[in-house]
Amino acid sequence: MGEVKIGLRLKLYDLRFEENSIEHHTDNYVSEDLIVRRSQPFKIQLTFNRDVSKEDEFQFVIMTGPSPSEKDNTWASFLISKAQESASWVATKHSNSKNGLVVTISSPANAVIGRYKLSIKIASKNGKTTSSRLDGFILLFNPWAPDDDVFLDDEEARQEYVLNDNGIIFYGLEDFILDHGWNYGQFEESILNICLAILDRSVEYKEDPIIDYSRRNDPVYVGRVVASMINSLDDKGVLMGRWDGSYRRGVHPEAWVGSVDILKRWKKGGYKSVKYGQCWVFGGVACTVLRCLGIPTRVVTNFQSAHDTNQNLCHDQCYDVSGHILDEDGDSIWNFHVWDESWFARHDLDSKSTYSGWQVIDSTPQEQSSDLYRCGPTSVQAVKQGDVDMAYDSPFVFAEVNADRVTWIVYDDDEELMEPVHTDIKSIGQKISTKAVGSDERVDITDAYKYPEGSKEERAIFLKAREKLLKMHVMEKKGKKKGSIGSSRRERMRNFAGMSEDENGRRRKAKNPQVSGKFKLSERPLINEDINIALILKNPTSSRKTIHVNISASTVRYTGRPTAQIFSDSHDINVKPNSEERIPVLISASDYEHNLTRDNMIEVAAVCEVKKGGKLLVRKHVSLGQPPLEIKVHGKAVVNEPVQVEVTLTNPLPVSVADGLLLVEGSGLVNGQLKKPLPALKPRETTSIEFEITPSRKGNRKLLLVFTSKRFSDIKGFQDVKVINA
Repeated sequence: MGEVKIGLRLKLYDLRFEENSIEHHTDNYVSEDLIVRRSQPFKIQLTFNRDVSKEDEFQFVIMTGPSPSEKDNTWASFLISKAQESASWVATKHSNSKNGLVVTISSPANAVIGRYKLSIKIASKNGKTTSSRLDGFILLFNPWAPDDDVFLDDEEARQEYVLNDNGIIFYGLEDFILDHGWNYGQFEESILNICLAILDRSVEYKEDPIIDYSRRNDPVYVGRVVASMINSLDDKGVLMGRWDGSYRRGVHPEAWVGSVDILKRWKKGGYKSVKYGQCWVFGGVACTVLRCLGIPTRVVTNFQSAHDTNQNLCHDQCYDVSGHILDEDGDSIWNFHVWDESWFARHDLDSKSTYSGWQVIDSTPQEQSSDLYRCGPTSVQAVKQGDVDMAYDSPFVFAEVNADRVTWIVYDDDEELMEPVHTDIKSIGQKISTKAVGSDERVDITDAYKYPEGSKEERAIFLKAREKLLKMHVMEKKGKKKGSIGSSRRERMRNFAGMSEDENGRRRKAKNPQVSGKFKLSERPLINEDINIALILKNPTSSRKTIHVNISASTVRYTGRPTAQIFSDSHDINVKPNSEERIPVLISASDYEHNLTRDNMIEVAAVCEVKKGGKLLVRKHVSLGQPPLEIKVHGKAVVNEPVQVEVTLTNPLPVSVADGLLLVEGSGLVNGQLKKPLPALKPRETTSIEFEITPSRKGNRKLLLVFTSKRFSDIKGFQDVKVINA
């Protein structure tokens, strides 16, 4: 009787976590799962009960999603072969050892991302077959793979937009840009699982989970899902937005310094929306999710950002005769607005990669897109070229950076008498900013969105966009959105005879007052200090000008919405030929202290009526400063060794503060978030507090701090910390 060959059985397997993680740039993830990137091989080591022979056959099976199938690209079966077929899952023999085998497995460049199950079936010559379930793995997008749609051909950029877990977000005013740090924390424990849970709770998944999973190979689709899921409207997403100043039973948007706490709260609360977010919070959290999934992403700030609700490329802003801004529904101009840009191909738009590259993804719930509150992905190149017929939401993004700004004076309570005083074609979309690669410097990327204002190219693009919107029936000849009813005031704006279009499609300017004006601050005031500002009127003509001036000031939110009128005054002045007059304005702290929002912004405006001439409206937003946090790290920061931190801070108020709290956060520096109660601080008192942190990861880290109280706007600071190995 002949010898019966022993069937081959799997005894041990090793997914070689450390080696694979380093090669796939996933070694920073705090996870028990193997995390790899698509279109790149990873190794597994198999140990059997005997040596492997040529007759033994190995079949691998991978699957993902609720109902894996080959046609949906969520299931695949493949043998060990020599072929390297990039269009399919493939396994190749890497090396042999006694009773063992090292195999490399690689996915196609368009594989569905997410959590996979992996199993192996072994067929021996004697007819015996065994099956074994191996540990699963998580597959991510791969910016290092040339055939992946998210490929980014710049290693420094990949380090910044994929692997950097902290960053800078810009805010403030276009002439006074501020910054604060943000802890993206995409590698922190459980964050990747939460990001995958975000996809599994989307409207698209609930409508058809099989189709949803099959489309997770496409960064356009994933980006669109993320855009809707970061806000809470429609789908009970991560963050509830609020801008009205009432933030009870939640966290004020300014108190957040990172995404980790928000995402963990969302999961811990049973996936109930976290309260509250505003644009920079939505942008920061979306950046975390997109980077975590492997899509290169950066946070972008647009100053003087138009919210064009009716997509007519024009924003109307109304003031009364005293210079007080009127709170209008509909259009608004935000002092700044934050969104994200992600890098990937746009095969859905054309076959020539014309619109590939940076794509706007905006999670702030402003307008609906396909019945959900989201924006994008919108090709930045399409915006620059005026191709507003390109998906998705390109008319809205185009208007955010290119709309006209028309100022109106409303004369009476019944709104029957109103007059246009100025059309500004340049102020919208200023100093569009993002963090530099490899440093905290601000980079101005305005030229990526539009040609220089006033240039022939810019004017031609505006006309091109306008004509496309007309052909798309998004807007009508008079600028009103088709199907929109609108208020009686807005109907008069759209049909006002003095505002008919010129030959370039722009609205005609009102009567020239022949004088110019500007507000000038003596110095930037701190919160609870008097504001010394001057209105300077210049008469460049050869005749004397008599001008009646009404000056008004209001506290405003960063979205441009007024909250309270705090000051008014009027003057009659004569300005000599070819000269200027200066009108000093003093707004005392007592005028605004009870009405100032946590945005710390005040708008000062002047309506200037020239006798026998036109009208001029001059305005300026004033951002009140706060005393800075001074942060010192004493000694070298070494992995797993405590280091002392000293923070010096000042009570900004002329009254005592007893509820001061210092919040400390930073991926790789602090586990979670530290909360340090502060002793009662006397008016304007400066104090110092010391505490220890123990770094857990080497590299360039950011320590983020917030001095918070119910009495004043949060004061933020950050300090770069270089952590070394022992």
